[in-house]
Amino acid sequence: MELEEYINTVKVKLNASSAIRSIEIIDERTFLGRGYFRARLTLSNSDFREIAESFTIIEGRFVTLGYRYQWMDSSKQRLRKRWDNVTHFPDLPNFPHHVHIGEESNVESSQCRNIRELIDLVEQEITF
Repeated sequence: MELEEYINTVKVKLNASSAIRSIEIIDERTFLGRGYFRARLTLSNSDFREIAESFTIIEGRFVTLGYRYQWMDSSKQRLRKRWDNVTHFPDLPNFPHHVHIGEESNVESSQCRNIRELIDLVEQEITF
């Protein structure tokens, strides 16, 4: 899969999701073998989600390098969840992948997810 093809599959999945009401693409680019995609979403329950992911292809395989997927309430004041791989919780299992739940200080181990996998997760968790 080429980097541009991955971005296109992300946009198709975002547009096809019943959990997403609107999409604002902030940035999408590929350069020197790396890609980046960032968007703001309004979910079907009016919650807000901002997604950002950098990625590459290594030996023909898609690899997520860095990500931040933030889910806020509709007022954008209350954190519901934020998945990221910033290296600030080295003692957690599966470091650096973690999720903040409800507040910044409530952190649990997570796994690496790409945007397409995150959309599947949102569709399972969202209340319509």
